[in-house]
Amino acid sequence: MAPWRGRGAAATVWYLRLMALLNLVAVLAVPFREQVRTHNEGEYFTPYLVTAGLSTVVLSMFLAVAMRRRKRAAWIFNTALAGLFFVAYLVLMLVPGGHFADHPLNYFSTVTTGLFVVALLLGRREFTSKGDRSNPKTAVATFLAGLLFGGGVGSVLVAATNTIPGADFGDRFVYSIARMVTVTPSEHVAGVISVPTWVNAFINAMSAVLFLLVLYVAFRSPRGQELLSAEDEARLRGLLDRQGERDSLGYFALRRDKAVVFSPSGKAAVAYRVLGGVSLASGDPIGDPEAWPGAIEAWLGEAREHAWVPAVMGASEEAGVIYARHGLDALELGDEAIVELDEFSLDGRAMRVVRQAYNRVKRAGYTVRIRRHEDIPEAEMASLVERADHWRDGATERGFSMALGRLGDPDDGRCVMLECHDGDGELRALLSFVPWGRDGLSLDLMRRDRDSENGLMEFMVIELLQRAAEVGLARVSLNFAMFRSVFERGSKLGAGPVLRLWRSVLGFFSRWWQIESLYRANAKYRPIWEPRYLLFEKSSEIPRIGIASARAEGFITVPSLPALFRRRHVGAAAAAAAPKA
Repeated sequence: MAPWRGRGAAATVWYLRLMALLNLVAVLAVPFREQVRTHNEGEYFTPYLVTAGLSTVVLSMFLAVAMRRRKRAAWIFNTALAGLFFVAYLVLMLVPGGHFADHPLNYFSTVTTGLFVVALLLGRREFTSKGDRSNPKTAVATFLAGLLFGGGVGSVLVAATNTIPGADFGDRFVYSIARMVTVTPSEHVAGVISVPTWVNAFINAMSAVLFLLVLYVAFRSPRGQELLSAEDEARLRGLLDRQGERDSLGYFALRRDKAVVFSPSGKAAVAYRVLGGVSLASGDPIGDPEAWPGAIEAWLGEAREHAWVPAVMGASEEAGVIYARHGLDALELGDEAIVELDEFSLDGRAMRVVRQAYNRVKRAGYTVRIRRHEDIPEAEMASLVERADHWRDGATERGFSMALGRLGDPDDGRCVMLECHDGDGELRALLSFVPWGRDGLSLDLMRRDRDSENGLMEFMVIELLQRAAEVGLARVSLNFAMFRSVFERGSKLGAGPVLRLWRSVLGFFSRWWQIESLYRANAKYRPIWEPRYLLFEKSSEIPRIGIASARAEGFITVPSLPALFRRRHVGAAAAAAAPKA
């Protein structure tokens, strides 16, 4: 029976896609459109959702997408509406003296709609994806608010363009609402209002936007948990204490705008955030690799339950292999720069540029102070947080997979702070690193005064590497270089035209997103390059995943989304700045 359930569910999706195509053809082809309208308005009717209207094209496509994601709400909607059509067809067939049964097309419509209903009932158990409980109420509220807004805007346009005097605000508002719901205005309203065609078209366009918005709200996936609970954070810290050296990005799982799902044994976990219907995990699973499959299955199960698109940003090759066994495909994003202390040296011709920058800044009188966050007094930390915010490029705190998103939190005492002062003792730059196991650090935050000496960041990194014993350091993870291999291979002799073109395109966009400059800044230290991957289920979902990733990293800002993790950051800074009793 299970195979038939899957086939029935798939059949409903293809039926809706076919209906969308037929409606689109009817919109574009005038003879077919007129034929469909004649059938719908006469004594014989077309199958379910064939109306020769653009709005029905959109509705069919929305329903097809929702049914493909196995959303329960879409199944209920289709079953109720198609069932009513099917029952109506049967009743009209059996009405004595009626003409409905005289037309052969009505038999086709009845059978086709009935088969669709059968497919819906057959695949009922396949549609298990949950929606948000607030969706119905929010959709109704959106529809009413949209009508009020559209009616108000339409009233203003009608008042400005009406050529017949005598219409009051009520007449204009009723006219606009009637146009939005595609109902012919009453004779009274039509007798006192005459507006240009473009006004009616604009009002109809507003109704189309409202229709799309109501559909989106009605069938959207749940938005997911936004904050990491204290209990989950404590469990994650326990896993990091035991297995934290495996992944340099592990500590970033403690961002409080992430949720977490654990394996059945509790020995591994996947941290993620839901954005735009995408369940976006970052880095490798936390904990024992033997328990990773259990955590991955739990995360994927939750994503399927809520019709979220699963994706992973910044996974290592080891984790990518495990994820691939669970149906995810991989796309190389770039490389992480890792410096091993026992292999690093400033000597040699290859390090000449870095060595010169370091010596120049040192001769200018700059010094670096290295401390654990827990060793910094609260008032000093508050001052450092204030300076870091002042030097931030833009109003949004960027980062998701490779940034903690908070500075000065008391729970992050093992983080390491580098403070760079000039010859006059003025603070000029900050670097903050999160722990990577017992003897590693991973770069979290880089801030500097733009008026400071060039080469300041190189100076600070070299100081950290040369004074590694002060914090028991054996390895450091620096910035992530996207598409590193393209820049490296594209500049070499013999690079093909496609690779050179790709390098040129990335170089162009580097003017805004610093893609190439990050690669070159990291390459100076002769690091070990560790590849990182984007993992996904379907290639068609990559644009959606890309938008969700850009939102998570702070490149796309949605003002209505609360930056919850920043509230904690601000609270910590304020508490540190407050005088003690």
